[in-house]
Order: sequence, then C-alpha cells, then structure tokens
Amino acid sequence: AWFHSIYICLEVSSFPACSPPLSVPVSARYVSALNVEMSNVTYHISNLLEKMTSTDKDFRFMATNDLMMELQKDSIKLDEDSERKVVTMLLKLLEDKNGEVQNLAVKCLGPLVSKVKEYQVETMVDTLCSNMVSDKEQLRDISSMGLKTVIAELPPASAGLCLTANVCKKITSQLIGAMGKQDDVSVQLEALDILSDMLGRLSSTLVSFHQSILTSLLPQLTSPRMAVRKRAIMALGHLVPSCSPALFTQLAEHLMKELSRGSPGANTRTYIQCLTTITRQGGHRVGEHLEKIIPMMVKFCNVEDDELRENCFQAFEAFVRRCPKEMSPHISMVIKLCLKYITHDPNYNYDAEEDQEDSMDLENGEDEDQESDDEYSDDDDMSWKVRRSSVKCLEAVISCRRDLLVDLYGSVCPALVSRFKEREENVKSDIFLAFVALVRQTKPPHGSALDAGAKEEPAVTLLKKQVPTVIKALHKQLKEKSMKSRQGCFSILTEMANVLPGALGEHIPNLIPGIVYSLTDKSTSSNMKIDALAFLHVLLSSHTPEVFHPHIKVILPPVIHCVEDPFYKITSEALQVTQQMVKMMRPLEKRSSFDAKPYVKDVFSSTLKRLKAADIDQEVKERAISCMGHIVSHLGDQLGGDLQPTLQIFLERLKNEITRLTAVKTLTLVAGSPLKIDLRPILMEGIPILGSFLRKNQRALKLNTLTALNIIVTNYSDCFKPIMLESVLNELPVLIQESDMHISQVAIMLLTCMAKVCPSSLAKIGGAILPEVLHLVHSPLLQGGALGSIVEFFQALVLTKASNTGYSDLMKALTGPFYKAKSSESMSVHRQSYYSVAKCVAALSSACPKESSGTVNNLIQEVKNQRTSESVRILSFLCLGEMGRTTNLGGHKELKTVIMEAFSSPNEEVKFAASCTLGNICVGNLEEYLPFLLKEIGGQPKRQYLLLHSLKEVISALSAENLKPHVENIWTLLFKNCECAEEGTRNVVSECLGKLTLVNPSQLLSRLKKQLSSGDFLKAIQDPDLNVRRVALVMFNSAAHNKPGLIRGLLTAVLPKLYSETQIRKDLIREVEMGPFKHTVDDGLDVRKAAFECMYTLLDSCLDCLDIFEFLNHVEEGLKDHYDIRMLTFIMLARLASLSPAAVVQRLERLVEPLRATCTTKVKAGSVKQEFEKQEELRRSAMRAVAALLSISEVEKSPIMADFVNQIRMNAEMATIFESVQGDPISGAVESMDTS
Repeated sequence: AWFHSIYICLEVSSFPACSPPLSVPVSARYVSALNVEMSNVTYHISNLLEKMTSTDKDFRFMATNDLMMELQKDSIKLDEDSERKVVTMLLKLLEDKNGEVQNLAVKCLGPLVSKVKEYQVETMVDTLCSNMVSDKEQLRDISSMGLKTVIAELPPASAGLCLTANVCKKITSQLIGAMGKQDDVSVQLEALDILSDMLGRLSSTLVSFHQSILTSLLPQLTSPRMAVRKRAIMALGHLVPSCSPALFTQLAEHLMKELSRGSPGANTRTYIQCLTTITRQGGHRVGEHLEKIIPMMVKFCNVEDDELRENCFQAFEAFVRRCPKEMSPHISMVIKLCLKYITHDPNYNYDAEEDQEDSMDLENGEDEDQESDDEYSDDDDMSWKVRRSSVKCLEAVISCRRDLLVDLYGSVCPALVSRFKEREENVKSDIFLAFVALVRQTKPPHGSALDAGAKEEPAVTLLKKQVPTVIKALHKQLKEKSMKSRQGCFSILTEMANVLPGALGEHIPNLIPGIVYSLTDKSTSSNMKIDALAFLHVLLSSHTPEVFHPHIKVILPPVIHCVEDPFYKITSEALQVTQQMVKMMRPLEKRSSFDAKPYVKDVFSSTLKRLKAADIDQEVKERAISCMGHIVSHLGDQLGGDLQPTLQIFLERLKNEITRLTAVKTLTLVAGSPLKIDLRPILMEGIPILGSFLRKNQRALKLNTLTALNIIVTNYSDCFKPIMLESVLNELPVLIQESDMHISQVAIMLLTCMAKVCPSSLAKIGGAILPEVLHLVHSPLLQGGALGSIVEFFQALVLTKASNTGYSDLMKALTGPFYKAKSSESMSVHRQSYYSVAKCVAALSSACPKESSGTVNNLIQEVKNQRTSESVRILSFLCLGEMGRTTNLGGHKELKTVIMEAFSSPNEEVKFAASCTLGNICVGNLEEYLPFLLKEIGGQPKRQYLLLHSLKEVISALSAENLKPHVENIWTLLFKNCECAEEGTRNVVSECLGKLTLVNPSQLLSRLKKQLSSGDFLKAIQDPDLNVRRVALVMFNSAAHNKPGLIRGLLTAVLPKLYSETQIRKDLIREVEMGPFKHTVDDGLDVRKAAFECMYTLLDSCLDCLDIFEFLNHVEEGLKDHYDIRMLTFIMLARLASLSPAAVVQRLERLVEPLRATCTTKVKAGSVKQEFEKQEELRRSAMRAVAALLSISEVEKSPIMADFVNQIRMNAEMATIFESVQGDPISGAVESMDTS
C-alpha cells in the first residue's frame, strides 16, 4: 500500500499541464484536444514502460497492472511506436523472475490484441510459439497461457477479418511442429491443448490446415501417455464439425481399420473413445459408417475387460443420441446388451445381502466373507463402470425413442426397478435418473393432453401398474442414510406424482415415514430437506384432501419446524407446503369432517413469525404473506383476536413496494373467502392505496388490483361510501384503452360491479369514463370477453339512473357515429363496430323492455326509408337481429317483407346484415320464423346463399334441446342443396351440416358417413376428384389442430397418403393461351398446399408420432416448389430447427442449397411489380429460416453453412435483408400462419 501511494504521487506529478487556448476556433480546438489526448496517452504509456524496467519487482507489478487498466479502456489509441514498445515490453516481462508480474503480463496480451495492428499480433504469436519449445519449463507454461489468451480474444471467424485467419495459420504451423517433438511430452500436451482451444473457437478459419492437423493428430492416438491420447481425442472432436466430408471419411476409416485389427488393448479403448467423441461433436456423419462399427462394438462387449465395455456403452449412447435414424435397426440389440450388463456385478451377491441384511455394513459396501480373499479388493472392481455406462445408454434410448415406450415398459422398466437395490451410489443415482426419464416420457405430449376426448395412453396405463412395485422398491431406500439415494427416490416420486395425479394416494402411509425422516434427521443436508419438501408439495397438490387427513398429525410438526429453519430456501419451501396443508385441512369448495382446530395455533404462530420479520429474503416474505392469506381465508373464523392484527400487517405489506403485488393477491383471496372475513377495519385506508396502484407502470399489479377491487366491491358493498371509491374511479379512464383489451375488460367489469352494488358512486361517470367506454365500443379490435363485459356494463348502467346515462342518452351515444358517416361509405366505420354496437343496443333494450317496442319500430322505419344512409341501414338490421335473438318480434308483421326486400339490395353489406338479422330473429321466434326460412330456402334458388347463412346463424345459436324437433326437416333440406353448382353455397351447407350433426352425433354422424362413397372420412384423401382430396385434407388438418387424439392412432396409415399429395404431378400442369401469351396453370397446387398445411399442424400436435427424417424429405421437396409452398416450408424449417435440431443438422447439406437458390435468384428485368415483391418476400422468409438454423450451435461449424453465410455477408443486398430479419422472432413468424 505504501509503495502504491508513492507510485500514484509520482504519476500525478509527472503529467504535463497543457490545454489549448480558448481563442482557437472550435474545429481546431477539437483536433488539438485529440492530439493532446494522444500525446498524453503516449507520455503515460512510456512512463509505465520505463517503470517496468525497474529493478524493484513492486514497481514492475504496479506498472504492468496500470497498463492493463489502460488497455481495457475502449477509448485508448496507441501510435505505432507505442504499440511496438508495449508489445516488446510485455513479451520481455513473460520472462520476468517474479511470477505475479508474469501473470499480469499474460493478462495484458488479451486486450492488446484488439488495440494493436495485425503485424504486432503476429510478432506476439511468433515469440510465444518459439517460447513454447524453450528448455525453460516456466517460460513454456507462461507462453502457452499467453497463446490461449490471444486465441480467446481473436475476433470470431464470422466477423470476416483477415487478422484471425492469418494469426491462426501462424500458430497452427508452429503447433504442428511442436507436436512432432516426441521427446518432450509437456510440449506435446501444451501444443495439443492450444490446438484444441483454437479448433473449438476458430476451426472454420483453418480449413487449409485441416489435412495436416489430422495427419499430425492421428499418431498421437498411439502415444504411451494417456494424457496425450486424451488431448488428441479432444482436438479431433473439435476438428470434426467443420472438416470436409472427405476428411471425415478418412478419419472414420482410419479408426475402423484400427478397430478391426482384432486383439483389443489400450489402443482399442482409445479408438473407441475417439469414435464416441467425434459422434458427439458431428454425429450425423458417423451414421453412414454404423453398419460396420456396430458389429465391432458388440464383439468388444464380450471381451473380459470392464473398461473396454464401458467405452463400448459410451459409444452406443452417443450413437443413439446423435444418429437415431441409422441406429433404428440396432436398437433392440443395444437394449438387450444394456439389460445384460446393468446387472454385471460378478463380485457381489445381492441374494446374500437380502438374507443377511443385519450382518452387513452397507455404507462401505464390504462383504465380510470376501475379506479373506487376498487376491481381490473393491479397489480393483471396475464392474460398476460397466453398469453405469449401460444405464446411461438405456437413458439415452428412453429419451430419444418415445415411439418404443410401450416396449420399454415391458423390458426396461422392470429391470430398472429391480436395480434400485444397486450397491454403488453413483450407479444407483444414474438408475434413478433413467427411471425419471422413463416417467417423464410417459407424460402425454402437450397436443394430446389438451384433447379431452383422447383415451388414456397405453404407456400411462403401464406406469400405473408399476406404481406398487416402485413404491415397494423405494420404501426402504427412503430410510437409508445415503442422502444421494434419498434425493434420487424423491425425484422419481415427484415425477410420478406429476405424471399420475392421484395415483400415489393408497401408498401415502408408506411414504410418510421416509418424508418425516428426511425432514427431522439431524445429519440431513439443506438440499435433502428442500427435495423432501418439494416432493411433499407436489404430493399434496396432486391428491385429494381426504387421503392426507389421517397423516396431518405426523407430517405437520416437522414441516412447521422447517418453517423456522434459519436457511431461507428451506423456510420458503416449507411455507409453500404449509399453505397447501392449510387448504387440505379445511377445503372451501366442499364440506369436510376433519377437525383443524388442534393445528391452527401452531400453523398460525410459525407463519406469523415469518410474516412479521423484516430482515428476511424476498421469496420468504412473499411466501409468508401468501401462506398467511390462505390461513385467514380457510381458518379465519378460528383465529379470534389474532385476526385484526394480521390484517393490519397485510395493510403494511400493501404499502411496501417490494411486497405490494403479493399483498394484493392475498387480499383478493381473503376477500373472496366464503367465511366472510371482516375486512372493514382496513378498507378505509386500503382502498385509496389500491386506487393508487392503478396508475403504476406495472401491468401485473394493475390487473391484480382490479381483480381485488372487483371482489371487495362485490362482497363488502354495505360498507362503501361514494367518496371511498372516488380514488379508484379517477384512475379508470386511462385503463379503458384498446391497446390493452384485457385490462380494459377487467376495468369495465369493476364498473359494472359498482353500478350493481353501489350505483350512487357512478354519479359522475358521464364525464371521463363513459367517453372511453364508447370509444372502445367503436373500436375494430373489440370482441370476445371485452365485448361481453361492455354489454353487461350498459345493462347495469342504464338501471342506475345516473345523469346522462338514460336509455335515450346511451342509444344516441352508441349510434351517433353511424348517422354521421357519409352515405356513400357504408363501411367508413369498421365492420366489427357495427356488431359491437348492435349487441349493446340489444342489451339496453332487454334492460328497458318498455322502451324496446318503440326502438324496434324506429329501426324498421330506418330500414324501410330509402333515403337512409347505407351505414344506418346495416346497423339497424343488425340491431333488429340482436334484439330479435332475446325478444319475440312476431308482432311486427312487416319485418319479413322488409328483410326479404333487403336481399335484393345492390349493397353486399346490407344483404349480409339482413341475412344475419333473419337468422337471429328466427332464434327468438322459432315456431314462426323457422318454417318460413326453410320454405324460402326451398323456393328461392337465387337467394339460397344468404338464406343458408341465416340458417347457419340459427343452428349455431340454438341449444341441442331446442333444435332436436326440427333436425329432420333441416337435414333433408340441406342434403337437397349439397350438390348446388355454387361452391360458396356448398361450403355454407357443409358448415350447417357439421354444426347440425353435433346436435345428435351418435345418430347423425353415421348418416353423414353413409353419404361418402367410401364410408370413411379419411379414405376421401385418395378420392379421384381433386377438390374432394383437398377438402379431405382440410378436414384432417382441422382434426389435427383441434382433436389430435382422434388421429394419432391413424397416422401410420394416413401419413404415406398425405406425403404423396405433396408431390408435384406433371399431369396436372397445363398451359393456357391468353392472347399472345402462354400461362402455366398447376391444378394440383391447392391440394399440395393443403397437404403441407397438414404437415405443419402435425409438427405441433403429433411431433412424437412422426418420423422426422421422412418428414424432412418432403420439406426438402417443398423448398423447391411454388411460391406459396416455399413460404410454408421456410416457416416449417424454422419450426423444425427448434423442435428437432439434431435431425435438421443431419440433413443440413441438403437443406442449404434450396435456401441459397432462393436467396440468390433474381427476377427478370421487365417483370411486373408483384413479381419483385414476391421474390423479396421469399428471400426474407428464406433468411428467417437461415437465422433459425444458425440458432443451432453445430450449424455454424458446418463448412457449407459457413460458406453460405459468408456469401450473404459479401453481398450488400442480402446482408441488409439478413440483418433486418435477425431481429424478427422466428416463433412470431411461425405463429402468424393460421392453418386451422
């Protein structure tokens, strides 16, 4: 410290005082300032360099440290002379006698790489490489560290700088020479280490050296030193991803040739390890050689050498994971071998262990009977390595081959369960992991899980049968001293509870003692307790309260003890479990006979202690608030005098920024409790605080606050005065915006709630709030839940009799904009707002039935009046329809004539509005209007399309009960019109038939099937008629999208037919003469497009049922097809890059060429504007696919991809497009495609 203070004093005093005179012009002053700064840096650096030559090691250390600080600044600029001096000095310091100075000098080399010119970096590299072969060991070590530092700081190859390539080539040629020094192993090791680093980061820049690197690495595999062999293998692994196919073949053939020589030895193990490493790094290339490799591996498994067997199983694991397609024929044989060697423990008798359990010390794994055997000890036993590697191989099979799940339950599952008794802890841990993988794979994929109609998967049924056996096998293990074993047990049980909710119920008595032991044992680690608590939480969440009631007395005390644990993670997990147990003790949704009173005090006091603590972890604070909220919500009536002080603590947490969100959620929970907890004492202060949250810029807080206020206003309306809600009402106008429909919806629901229970609070609503609601009604974005909330709001508001909210005021405000619209522009107001306003008008009329009749008459007059603008006529029709839905308009006799006349209107929108109106009025007056509608459909062929639309409205809106008496009449009529010449009419008929069938599916579906020539919907995919095939594919797509469970079992038969429809058929391509031009028409395009859309949907809903490689074959073809198909397949490719990266990597070389062709194609000069726009969009889509492919780490290392990316970067136009699409979210591009 003393030295440093003197040194700083010297530094400060040595700075020259110079600044340019203020009278100099600005530009000159700027240049002058730059020059001064440069000279200051140069002066400072030369000062440091001078101190580095000091005889005092402390001065040298300080100066080097300061230089490092300077070099790390982005702003530093060195002149040529300074660069040379700094490089020379740092290289000299590498030979410094003081180790600390040497280390600092090495650290300086990293930032220096980007601060000096290329030839200086080359000087550094030359010196470091020559030092590498020095006789001095310390200099060799420090120089190799220096080289690694330089390599780590070189810019990546993708930056396209020459510096990296030149420096790498320089280093590589020196390293290849250094590796040849057989006499000095340490030089070889360092050279291999550096080469490995360089190949790992910058392999693609060394393509010209790949052959010589391979040639120099292969002899190292036979080195007598294991460390050399291992490092050579590592370097070869890094070489593989970016080497050429020819070079890879050379390496693979060399390894196979050496392995086929016969007699196994140390070198055989090395070659197998090498094969495993290159499979992990570039596995898809190994696939084509597997037919020769697998028999050799099987042969080596039978050799009595446990380490060799271990290597073989590691290789099998790599093959299974990296070459799934090529391994398919061999997978059953690999499973058989794994099952054979998972029990390979020749020196241990498990039967004896079971018979003599008491006389054996399981901890040390020693068998007293064998101690007399001098020739053998446990240290020589390598059989555990074989067992572990075979289990890991099985885990790979389980993880990669979900299609074999049912078979795996027959063969692998019992074997794994029987090996839970494994004596070697590491092996047992891997057995548990393999079983967890099996259970995890059993969980139905997300697509079928959402499908309520799907049958239980066979694998789930098989797992349920295994539950008793698994529990029996784990029962003893849960009491073992080994924490690793117990953690493994809990991971299995947690996964089973998640996959099979409720299935562990009858076994809970067997599990409770093990859980209690792990929570109470004094030697238990923190992680062990956390795992036990996490499992208990999952168990409680996935089972009914009744199964736990007998055990609460035993399980609650240790959990409460954990709540008081000093380690915050245990406390947090224990609070979550306590919360779940409170819900179990007294479930609110149904009556329970369980008496919770004896436990209330303990649960409350332990949680309260954590709730009051201020100096605890954020997670514990939040969990304590939430847990106490559940206690109050479920047991509040038993807290007596403790209740109000607890609520005051909630109020305090509401005022704290860190805990306010959790406090709001908890308040919502308490306010909604059926126990009617008395919140009045905190509401006077709490409501304004909640109101203030509505203006915070935190969406989650606003949403939760609105929900809380909704429940509080509903349940505690008797204690509200208008002034209390004023602070809330003032914040609401800003929240009712179309930019966030969900918040708008919840805010309007709150207003509705206020209008119903506290109408006086809305006295001033007309000022700021109502205009925002009306603006939202006229928004084109309004639909669904938000529209429903506004409809309810108007119904409640009109009954409050507040100022400016009478029936006529609201009607005027709603319909006003349509009267202002110009008559020539019937759609100057967005179409959606017509429907929204019509629903609101109908809602007001149903709330004020006295006004309703007059409104209907006015609307009929508006429709009849020829001078009325189109927009008002459309709105009037839609309003009549919405009102007719809920009110019988049979008294207005002229209505039928008015509607039928509108069908002849020249305006399409008016016709469509009249069609909707007829359907809706029919819903409200079925007896009179349905016969009229059916008669008109039969007798008015020219108006059939519109009348069928009306019928569709009726079928969609009515319940099955109301429709049943009329089904036969409608069914007969629809089938009369299903062969109509107009395709649009046929489409409406098909929609009506589909909706009608749902009224009575058991009978009508079979009648619908009879109408098919084949009698089977999916056979229509092979129909000779193109249009039938297309529609059959659309139907299949809809099933895959909405009910994947229906088609999963049929995919084996359907996929070949689906794939055949993706092929281009030349017999469907024809030329049409258009004047002097010939135009090509592809009649098969629509069918192909429908087939590709089905393929895309299957990716999301049935991925596990697809052979991805076969799927990719057709995607490849689609990449060369028509514009529409290519756009689809680019999106599919982007999706596949995230779903099945390994398969995409394997096919990369075949996928890149079509992408390259699309990106480099130019439109002919003189083409129309649309052609240029199409090509531009195609290129953008292809570039998005390229960006998605590059997100897979291995793709960047591929030579063909590196070449393509380089081509993109070299072309300014392509580079610009690529840069612009890299910001696009691939998922967004994919999700935007609606194939439903």
